[in-house]
Amino acid sequence: MAKPLVSKPEANACMNTESRRLIVSADDFGLSEAVNEGIEIAHRDGLLSTASLMVAGDAAADAMARARRLPDLRVGLHLVAIEGQATNGASAITDPSGWIGSDQLGLGIRYFFTRSGRAALAREVQAQYRAFARSGLTLDHANAHKHMHLHPTVGRMLIETGAEYGLPAIRIPCEPPAPLGPDHKDTAGAAILRLWTRVLRAQAHRARLRTNDHCFGLAWSGHMTSDRLLPLAANLPPGLSELYFHPAARRDAVIDRLMPDYDHVGELAALTNPQLRSALDHAGVQQVTWDGSHI
Repeated sequence: MAKPLVSKPEANACMNTESRRLIVSADDFGLSEAVNEGIEIAHRDGLLSTASLMVAGDAAADAMARARRLPDLRVGLHLVAIEGQATNGASAITDPSGWIGSDQLGLGIRYFFTRSGRAALAREVQAQYRAFARSGLTLDHANAHKHMHLHPTVGRMLIETGAEYGLPAIRIPCEPPAPLGPDHKDTAGAAILRLWTRVLRAQAHRARLRTNDHCFGLAWSGHMTSDRLLPLAANLPPGLSELYFHPAARRDAVIDRLMPDYDHVGELAALTNPQLRSALDHAGVQQVTWDGSHI
């Protein structure tokens, strides 16, 4: 059983240890071929080591094929419990076409308070892990689309079902504000979210899962561009951080429909910018994977 990489949460809601280590990851692998191509380029020519797979995405089969020919790319499950196609078909949490909608509050209520919603969610989580297992890829980690695993029911099912499939690690989306620079304005909502991550961290620790200490990509979601990341590289806090991105080789109809304001191409440019690698090296940041291996 895997040992956690971090200890009991501290008062600031994020974690702190001595060394500065970094996982560089991408979400939405399988969403579209443009996204998949961007992830492949970012891994082959840039800093990307890790990707999170949407097993019911329109281009999931293409993502799996790319992953098989990229043996050093670590791949985990990007659980879709909001705004995406269900793997298990239509149910109490989808529309008749099997689409899980974008109503975060409504879904959250169904997942927590209704028996039919919890049952449908449990079947969907199981179906997504099962689809990942059928890919033949090694399960490196798990997280959820739009961080829905912060919902205690989703988080519990992600962890408990993951145990059946050898899940070793999950993302804790805890973003400390100070490293984002003096121009970043922290909000009450962000502070509450940092405190709320303690629930997920406690669930993960009880299951003896590896977790990150810090996560960057929330405040700048869709805009993790070089002008922001070069200063951040020098200010990453001690402990294990994760930088997560949404790269794509180009815009397409899927991106325009679901993420019209995201700069996918700009994020790919950041991942392949040699100055970012140099900045991390200069700052003494060691790039690692979820199992602690150095890159």
